[in-house]
Amino acid sequence: MANILQFFMAPDDEVAFFRFLERHVLEVYPRRVPVDWKPFRASMDSVPHLPEEDLYLVASDIGPALVDKVKRGKDKGSWRIDEVRSPVIFIARSRRNEEGELLSGQMWVELEVTSQTGRRDAAPDKFRRLYLEVEEFIKKTFRRGDPKDFFVGPKAARLFKEGLVLRDSAFRGGTVVPHK
Repeated sequence: MANILQFFMAPDDEVAFFRFLERHVLEVYPRRVPVDWKPFRASMDSVPHLPEEDLYLVASDIGPALVDKVKRGKDKGSWRIDEVRSPVIFIARSRRNEEGELLSGQMWVELEVTSQTGRRDAAPDKFRRLYLEVEEFIKKTFRRGDPKDFFVGPKAARLFKEGLVLRDSAFRGGTVVPHK
């Protein structure tokens, strides 16, 4: 079963999160990797260059990203990262919808052996420690939300007090309120 963390990050929260990630060797890839993609290191300065919605953080010092070519559909010819066998953290970024509400994002990683995904070996201990450190950063610096499955960044919580609506990005998702 995957480790999933749902969050709300305002742009300033995202900058602080990527400032924290600078201490690790993590390369940024989009969900569908164009053939001419040049990976760059996750850092505070790279936030303006991030893919719009979904991205992978590849722990390239632990292992390479294993990729397959997409053979059908609108992304034909692009590369797809195998998120189960590669040391990657998938991030769906928080974004605003048409009404100006901030939609939730999520962080997802596969660490365990599971029959559903076909993973035969557990993730390396070094990668497990890296992910748990990232997860702990979010749990320590972000506020819990109500419902309790969500974490709200400090700046997003301030914007909530000023009237920003935090909405679960799931289909017909409800609103989320940060705890005090």
